[in-house]
Amino acid sequence: MKIARLLIAGTIGSALFLMLTGVAGAQEAAADNVSTESAAKFAAAAFAMGIGSIGPALGIGWIGGKAMESLGRNPEAAGAIQTNMILTVAFAEAIGIYALVVAILIGFVF
Repeated sequence: MKIARLLIAGTIGSALFLMLTGVAGAQEAAADNVSTESAAKFAAAAFAMGIGSIGPALGIGWIGGKAMESLGRNPEAAGAIQTNMILTVAFAEAIGIYALVVAILIGFVF
C-alpha cells in the first residue's frame, strides 16, 4: 500500500512539473499556440509515463513477493525460482519501457 502511494505521488509530481514547465514557457512566449501545444505534449508524455509505469511496478512487486514466498516454502529450488523470477521481471519491465518510448515519442516527435 505504501508503494502504491509513492507511485501515485511520483506520477502526480512528474505530471505537475512537466505541466508547470510548459506553462512557464507559454507565458514567456506571449501564450501563442506553439507554446500551448508544447505544454500539452509534455503533459501527455508525463501522463503516459505515469499510467504506463503503474502496471509494471505492481507486477514486479507481486512477482518478487511470490518468489520470496516460494523460497520460504522450498529453499532447495532457489535456482529455478530465481531464474524464472528474473525472466518474468524482464517481461514486465519491457512493458514499462514501451511506456517510456511512447512518452518520448509524444514529447519530442509529435
